[in-house]
Amino acid sequence: MKSFSLSLRLTPTALAASLLAASACAQDPALPVEPVATVATVVVSASADASRQGLSASYAGGQVARGGRLGLLGNVDMMDTPFNSMNYTQALIQDQQARSVADVVQNDPSVRVARGFGNFQELYVIRGFAVNSDDLAYNGLYGMLPRQFVASELLERVEVLRGANSFVNGAAPGGGGIGGAINLLPKRAPNAPLSQVTAGVETGGQAYVATDVARRFGDQARLGVRVNAVRRDGETAVERENRELSLVAVGVDYRGRGYRLSADVGHQDHQLRGARPSVTLGAGVPMVAAPEADSNFAQPWTYSSERDTFGTLRGEADLPGGATAWAALGMRSGTESNIISSPTVTAPNGNATMARFDNSREDQVRTGEIGLRHSLRTGTVSHQLSASVAGFHSESNNAYALSDFAGFASNIYRPLDVAAPSNAFFTGGVLANPLLTQKTILSSVAVADTLGLLDERVLLTVGARHQKIKDVGYDYGTGAPNARYEKSELTPVAGIVYKPMKSVSVYANYSEALQRGPVAAGTDIVNVGEVFAPYVSRQKEVGVKFDGGKLGITAAAFTTSQPSAFVQDRRFGLYGEQRNRGLELTVFGTPVRGVRLLGGLTVLEAEQRKNAGGANQGKDAIGVPGTQVNLGAEWDLPGVPGLSLNARALHTSTQYADAANTQKLPSWSRLDIGANYSTRLMDRALTLRARIDNVTDKNYWASAGGYPGFGYLVLGAPRSVVLSATLDF
Repeated sequence: MKSFSLSLRLTPTALAASLLAASACAQDPALPVEPVATVATVVVSASADASRQGLSASYAGGQVARGGRLGLLGNVDMMDTPFNSMNYTQALIQDQQARSVADVVQNDPSVRVARGFGNFQELYVIRGFAVNSDDLAYNGLYGMLPRQFVASELLERVEVLRGANSFVNGAAPGGGGIGGAINLLPKRAPNAPLSQVTAGVETGGQAYVATDVARRFGDQARLGVRVNAVRRDGETAVERENRELSLVAVGVDYRGRGYRLSADVGHQDHQLRGARPSVTLGAGVPMVAAPEADSNFAQPWTYSSERDTFGTLRGEADLPGGATAWAALGMRSGTESNIISSPTVTAPNGNATMARFDNSREDQVRTGEIGLRHSLRTGTVSHQLSASVAGFHSESNNAYALSDFAGFASNIYRPLDVAAPSNAFFTGGVLANPLLTQKTILSSVAVADTLGLLDERVLLTVGARHQKIKDVGYDYGTGAPNARYEKSELTPVAGIVYKPMKSVSVYANYSEALQRGPVAAGTDIVNVGEVFAPYVSRQKEVGVKFDGGKLGITAAAFTTSQPSAFVQDRRFGLYGEQRNRGLELTVFGTPVRGVRLLGGLTVLEAEQRKNAGGANQGKDAIGVPGTQVNLGAEWDLPGVPGLSLNARALHTSTQYADAANTQKLPSWSRLDIGANYSTRLMDRALTLRARIDNVTDKNYWASAGGYPGFGYLVLGAPRSVVLSATLDF
């Protein structure tokens, strides 16, 4: 791989470094600092990010954590942050037998799962805005994990930050970050030795085996090593759909006197054969009924192949005066190839046309961050000062080939298998040797201060991030550069938390999200080639949080406006706007002994406020339901030690697949149930798990769209039974 570098302007970087260096020297006598040399022992805890703050503690019931990572602000308790987040634990991931990130975030009432445009990429819709899996963060770094599917066995936590977050995390390379962000934390070796093997099977005959082994070594167990390996193979609950997954990951951490280090290396190989594609409704075609949930209208010659190798390194050091400095870097190398054929429905009876699309892609990503954090006091006011410098660099090689646009006939209710047509009708590049087609370079510098007032009953956070976005496009056939984008923007943030009592926090925030701006293009316009500043989506949010010790409740009201571009009076410009506003309610914890709750309600209004010609003005945005309800409960059965029963109900109201609101998806509800039993076998801990998703085998369209302007449909998964056993050895 190429050497790692950060491309930043000197002036803001030097300014941030000077500010934090000065703060580190401004010790206040009221804040005694214990010298590092007096530390006699090291307390080892499972920290996924080599941080002084450590991993946030689990909340009552163990399904979610008390807090999570907020970018340069570090790990923050839920009652101290002016943002709304949910942080799902490994215990939840294991007990629900989650396969991927999508399975985990379906517990969140503010999130619904869709799919990438034209492929099988997981896509997460938070507060009505899409977050591509390209924009997942791994231990705070973008672009490190496989683009289309991330196996859950990698993960200690899945942290969902709701709301615009370009200040907190920096601009997402894939253009997400408007409705929220997802950060994934890797596993670390716990204090006690861990040796587990899990084996399972699910509907369709897919078999599964995974191992999870961890040890700590050396003086005071400072060095930890954790190894995870996974293999899935076989047909899924969808007819003729096969999935193979191989994964191995190693996580290492070292906790020294005054410094902490961690590293992660992993390789994932994900193969799909005959995977069921998305469905597009042709223009003027009314909404059609969902086919049988286990049916498959994929052509047998279609496939998707994805292989990724990735690694990260993170270090943190305690500086004289009480400050903490950190640095992190990561790299990923990925290859993808696929042959896809998706139906476009042309008639209410399900008749459709299909074509062949081949794609080949290679990715090289490197990213990094350095930062400084310091606590001090000025009089009666405390300060948590933070500054960071971050950089991201990716290069993508692509090639594609298409069959005749006229396609071939099929039907989504009565699929027809045909021989693979020629892919030589229209090509871009050479599939066997894709050329560089896109380069993306992001760089930023950020500073923040959280002020504690009135004995820490009021916490005021202010800050700003200077973000630079650079994109270069290259011709598929020749590799010559043909498009260039380079702009920067300052992203401010302001948030306040007020604690009228220990168990209640009232908060408000203003935050923004950045996306690459457009370059004026089209016919008969007067400003062809004009480069626009990054899109700025603006969010305002207020909320309240209750921490009863055993039961937590959060409520929030928010509004987010996202600009868009179109041509008006022969001029291309940022004239459009979509506004999403809504209410969120989330409940978690153990209201009574032996019962765990996790769920909530989200009410959304996603309105096209301004669009070209005003034809759809005031209508709903594509793929945003008005109501999302989740209710999950787990009950420890009295009189049967080790046995618990669980259930989760999901409801999603109607949504539209087109901007004109003529293609309306019906609402859908789904019930999932399960049971877990912990016992001992030959003096070894044994946990048996059983789960049935979509108990009633409901046929439904789960989502519409996810890619701007397109309302492709994704069919909901059929009833699926999953059985597994985990044995400590």
